[in-house]
Amino acid sequence: MFFDYFSYYVNMQRIIFATKNRGKSQEAASILNGRFDLIDLNHLSNIPEIVENGSSFLENAEIKAKTTAQLYPNDLVMAEDTGLCIDALNGRPGIYSARYAGDHNDQANVEKVLKELKGLPTEKRSAHFTTIIVLLGLKKEIIAKGISEGTILDHQEGLDGFGYDPIFYSHDLGKSFGQASEKEKDSISHRAKALKDLISQIKA
Repeated sequence: MFFDYFSYYVNMQRIIFATKNRGKSQEAASILNGRFDLIDLNHLSNIPEIVENGSSFLENAEIKAKTTAQLYPNDLVMAEDTGLCIDALNGRPGIYSARYAGDHNDQANVEKVLKELKGLPTEKRSAHFTTIIVLLGLKKEIIAKGISEGTILDHQEGLDGFGYDPIFYSHDLGKSFGQASEKEKDSISHRAKALKDLISQIKA
């Protein structure tokens, strides 16, 4: 498997995932299947507040990765930025997905999107999740990308997942991410696709 190759390549070196979002870190750890010493910023004590003021997913991922790497230059550092892009909203919430309705309030974000799309027919509710991952600490910076296509529902379905999962109907799964099991989502999600892209670039 490609994960076995990655384990060999990085020699089981610790990977710092530059996020405080436990949902993201738990999902990444699940996708990587416990093969690495993956820790997030909640396990580190001297990380300053990272201001994500970039104008793109890539810029925000690089800000998080480079800020963390300066403090931990001997570790591999992985950072990502993920957002929900809704066609009818001209790509919003995009890079502002986590704080679309304020300060990282998942339910408020969901309710704001549902309100903005109220009354729109299904065919006009197309959307996609984008994940950009940056890995620092090898010979060069590696940038990976993953996309999940779907539709925004007009109500919440399912209690699993986090963020916008209950209103994102996945074309791959035929149901919302909120209705999907962890295994189902991890097999096709934007984050899984980005991690697989990351591994393929390391192998190349």
